[in-house]
Amino acid sequence: QVQLVESGGALVQAGGSLRLSCAASGRTFSSYVMGWFRQAPGKEREFVAAIKWSGASTYYADSVKGRFTISGDNAKNTVYLQMNSLKPEDTAVYYCGATSKKLGVVLTTIREWYDYWGQGTQVTVSS
Repeated sequence: QVQLVESGGALVQAGGSLRLSCAASGRTFSSYVMGWFRQAPGKEREFVAAIKWSGASTYYADSVKGRFTISGDNAKNTVYLQMNSLKPEDTAVYYCGATSKKLGVVLTTIREWYDYWGQGTQVTVSS
């Protein structure tokens, strides 16, 4: 049984930084795609960033490029999302997703292609 546990969410001022963690267990994740998505109140869950552990390829939504960095630690089965220069519009619940499917670039950004999800962690950015 795959389990994903997010942590690191907090209240932070605009311009600040946070690092989210997603600890994965239950499988060997070396061939998985791991993604971060977020959902603001009244909005759809949207793609933020993803990483393919097998080749360490990374993908980002345009809204976070240059500010957020996704990375993974295979030894710890943990994926991180370093968020810098945070803006009030980054306020959302951030979810970690995982899938063993071999996804292309476009499908990596679509939440329906992910099989497993964590419970989410709240990020609030004050202006």
